[in-house]
Amino acid sequence: MAWYGLRMSHRVAGTETVFTYAAPQLVFGPGACGDIGHHLLERGATRVLVVTDDGVAGTGTPDRIADDLRRCGLVVEVFDGVHVEPTDASIEVAVAAARDTGPWDAFVAVGGGSSIDTAKAVNLLTTNPGGLMDYVNAPIGGGQDPTHPVKPLVAVPTTTGTGSESTSICVLDVLGQHVKTGISHQSLRPVLAVIDPLVTVTQPPEVTAASGMDILCHALESWTARPYTAFARKRPEERVPYCGANPVSDLWSRQSLTLLSTAFRRAVRDGDDVGARGDMALAATFAGLGFGNAGVHLPHAIAYPVAGRVKDFRPAGYPAGEAMVPHGMAVSLTAAASLRWTFETAPDRHLAAARMLDPQVAMTDDPADLLPSVLLSVMRDVGMPGGLAAVGFGDGDVDALAAGAMRQRRLIEMSPREVTEMDLSAIIRESMELW
Repeated sequence: MAWYGLRMSHRVAGTETVFTYAAPQLVFGPGACGDIGHHLLERGATRVLVVTDDGVAGTGTPDRIADDLRRCGLVVEVFDGVHVEPTDASIEVAVAAARDTGPWDAFVAVGGGSSIDTAKAVNLLTTNPGGLMDYVNAPIGGGQDPTHPVKPLVAVPTTTGTGSESTSICVLDVLGQHVKTGISHQSLRPVLAVIDPLVTVTQPPEVTAASGMDILCHALESWTARPYTAFARKRPEERVPYCGANPVSDLWSRQSLTLLSTAFRRAVRDGDDVGARGDMALAATFAGLGFGNAGVHLPHAIAYPVAGRVKDFRPAGYPAGEAMVPHGMAVSLTAAASLRWTFETAPDRHLAAARMLDPQVAMTDDPADLLPSVLLSVMRDVGMPGGLAAVGFGDGDVDALAAGAMRQRRLIEMSPREVTEMDLSAIIRESMELW
């Protein structure tokens, strides 16, 4: 009740009094993948498309899941053409493949956020009229809502970080506009999230590090997001998946940060540490359940144009020869400066987050530096690049990155502090050299 009382004491007439919360059904634990067939049969499925990428397919996990489903009497095919960091072009390919081999009455996404987000888009576009850009968030796309029900989607994350298994968001690069954006609608949320820590053991340390930074930023951004009571009052039909920080999302964010404080560095150092892998999977799930309702803000908003305007950076641990800034890495690079800038909106929250991540942290001369200093320490320890310059950006890119971030309206609105393009430019400049 303290949370509610604090926020309500600042409420003015006409502001929101209601928050919403939604989550998929969850099956968690080693061996959880064996339960998928049971849940699909309960939902009346007969024909199932497994959606994955070539790298995950190489581990054998998607085929093992497909074989389990066939033993349950389901007709199953595997599409392994997902593009890591999906684009509008790669999603169109996946949709065409699903239409050619369908119809399907259920989907199972096996992989990281790329596979899960591609499956969300395939599900949407094989059940609803129109094209991809009709549904992409405005102002980049049409922002149209689905008009027909989608099919059941089961998400099986093999990387610990994106939280896509818990959210109603599909993220993609729009190549022609050099921007990363998304589709956001409640119907995109998977009906079932199957979290099996054993399938993450093959994840390279670099992917563990970048994905872990995504978990960390999900938790920090939803914890510090604009509270739901700060928005204008909405009618029921106007309520959106990102409703602002609220008491339920806070619980998930807090638990995620606490797990990360002990598991993150261990999981990067030793991928065979099943205990650390399990805690990372749980932290990712908790963070997804938090930010999938509260929302994220500036680090994610800036990360989208960072990823969309990549030049020639090629990260270790990812598909060879392809230029990309992995999503979790892109988010992390401006997180410290962003959270220093938002400190004034809720100092106690920022300080509490720092102590969740490092209970032994000593107060700095400037309290606004405490959380950024803890965050930068984690980034160094897990091998993140030392700033935007380290992934190929310079002063000449600042204006374009800031303009691209401002286009992420859904995320910018979640900032706890009103932000201008000039503010974003300052955050981006501060993030060029982190250490």
